[in-house]
Amino acid sequence: MATPDSKSAGKGGMTTRRKIGYALLAILIILLILFFWNLSFIKGQSRVGAGYAAHVICSCRYIGGRDMASCESDKEDGMEIISLADDPENKRVTASVPFFAHDVAEYRDGYGCINLTEEEVEALD
Repeated sequence: MATPDSKSAGKGGMTTRRKIGYALLAILIILLILFFWNLSFIKGQSRVGAGYAAHVICSCRYIGGRDMASCESDKEDGMEIISLADDPENKRVTASVPFFAHDVAEYRDGYGCINLTEEEVEALD
């Protein structure tokens, strides 16, 4: 008895599974092209988000005097991917977006919280 797949699997025919596989492969290739096409935008937005989060959380911690758990609620919607690390000894907050960006904000008397330059961040390591 013939099944729908056996008819199309004849000479030169393509099975349904193979068609689905090619369609999924085409979708994957399109998604990869879109990702790499927008990579500089993604990196830029990650850098802005990390800098913003570091500054806001630093201000919350060292100007507002709140604890880290309370300050994390100040992150805007869509910033869930940004992870935060607190360095109370040096009054610094580090914010990072995995694989794309990180930024450090530090509290300085008379200036408040400032984002460190790349050279200052490299000197910390």
